[in-house]
Amino acid sequence: MSTDYQRAREELGRRLRELRVESPDGRLTGTELARRLGWPQSKISKLENGRQTPTDDDLRAWAEVVGQPAVFPELRARLKGFESHIRSWRRQLAAGHAPVQENWNTLVNESRTLHVWNNHVVNGMLQTADYARNLFERYAEFRRSPRDAEDAVRARMKRQEWLYLPGRQLKVLMWEGALRAKVCPPEVLVAQLDRLLGVVGMDTIHLGIVPLDAALPLPPGGAFWILDDRLVTVEDWHAELWLDDAETIALYRRVWDTFAESAVYGTDAQQVIARVRRSIKV
Repeated sequence: MSTDYQRAREELGRRLRELRVESPDGRLTGTELARRLGWPQSKISKLENGRQTPTDDDLRAWAEVVGQPAVFPELRARLKGFESHIRSWRRQLAAGHAPVQENWNTLVNESRTLHVWNNHVVNGMLQTADYARNLFERYAEFRRSPRDAEDAVRARMKRQEWLYLPGRQLKVLMWEGALRAKVCPPEVLVAQLDRLLGVVGMDTIHLGIVPLDAALPLPPGGAFWILDDRLVTVEDWHAELWLDDAETIALYRRVWDTFAESAVYGTDAQQVIARVRRSIKV
């Protein structure tokens, strides 16, 4: 967890403690507040000490019980301020994968150029429906989130319409390991690789493959997106990071450019994809 994020969470905790202590009805102890809210006392402690991120409902209930419901908008603004940079998967997937995909559709539709590095799975803009479905089902099981794979697949497939709009550019680099990852049945993976073979040469797609035996000036690191040089998103196991300061965006662009030097393109990329395809036993 980033220092800035943790600092903001601790500041919100201090504000919650202040509201509890300065309640118009008289100072409330943590134990009394927990009783009124029906929460474990440990939750009060974690929230006030910045060890747990509250939900909107938590903040609303807190404001009401301490007798200051009018401060809820302030508390919510504080929460949204630091969550705009670190978006936990627990929160994002509370209603399933489809709403997350719809939000991404809006983000992509507002963009004209995407620079992407994928080192673990095929990029979502180029996935087949069956490949995407397998991923959504696996993640839903792992994260114990609502199972809405079909709605999520439809949203992801709709996003791919962006590829056929004039003036758009998807500049995607994928490590060969992402092509080999057996995250779906062999026949689904073969169809996915066929899809990649077919998009090489499209006007809106600049696809580079970094072979496993290519010299890497940097370790593969994590996957990321750069949207119009205005936003970087990085996916981790616990959260999705949204980074919008110019220095960080420039750093990730340097990383992308570095990997681009190790990639192959055009017919050379097709040869790598075809080699992986031949290795799969269906």
